[in-house]
Amino acid sequence: MKRFTVAGAVALACLTLSSTAAATEAGQWYGRLEIGHSDLKVEVDNLSADDTDTVYGLRIGHYFTPNVAVEGFYSILGDRSIQGISYDMDAVGLGVVGKKAFGADNTGFFIAGRAGAQSVNTRLSADGVSLRDRSTKPYVGVGVGYDFDHNNGLSLNYDYNTGDLFNADVTAQTLTLGYEYRF
Repeated sequence: MKRFTVAGAVALACLTLSSTAAATEAGQWYGRLEIGHSDLKVEVDNLSADDTDTVYGLRIGHYFTPNVAVEGFYSILGDRSIQGISYDMDAVGLGVVGKKAFGADNTGFFIAGRAGAQSVNTRLSADGVSLRDRSTKPYVGVGVGYDFDHNNGLSLNYDYNTGDLFNADVTAQTLTLGYEYRF
C-alpha cells in the first residue's frame, strides 16, 4: 500500500507541475527507459554478500529549463534466487536533475547529475522465511550522453542506491543505458 501511496504522490506532483509548466515556454516533459547492470551488496556487522543482476527503470519528468528538471521514477534494482535464497530490491523516488549540453541549441553531448529521495523495498527469503523492509533513503547519480535532437537522447548513467533490511545495510550500484524521449 505504501508503494501505491508514493507512486500516487509522484503522479500528483507531476500533474501539479504540468499546470505550472504550461506557462514556461522552455518547459518540456520526458520519459526515460533504462536497463543495465546492478551490483547488489548486503552487509550485517562484519559479514557481507554481493551479487549482480539486471536493473530496469522508468523515469518521467519535466525540464523547467534546458538545465533543470524534476523527475519521478520506479526501478527494479535486483531480483535474484540462488540456492534457495531469493532477494529483490525496488525503489520509487522523486528527485532533481541537472544537465549541461555542449552542442548547439541544447543538443549534442551532455553531462548530467541527479539526486533525491527514494522509498526502497527490500526482501530476503530463505527456507520459507521471508524478511521485508521499506526505508526512505537518498540516491545520487551521474550520466553522460548525446541528444540527437530536441526529442531523442541516449545516456550512460551511474546511480548509487541504499536501503535497509532490518539490521543490514543494502546497496545497489547501477550502470544503465537510457533512452529519453522529450515531448
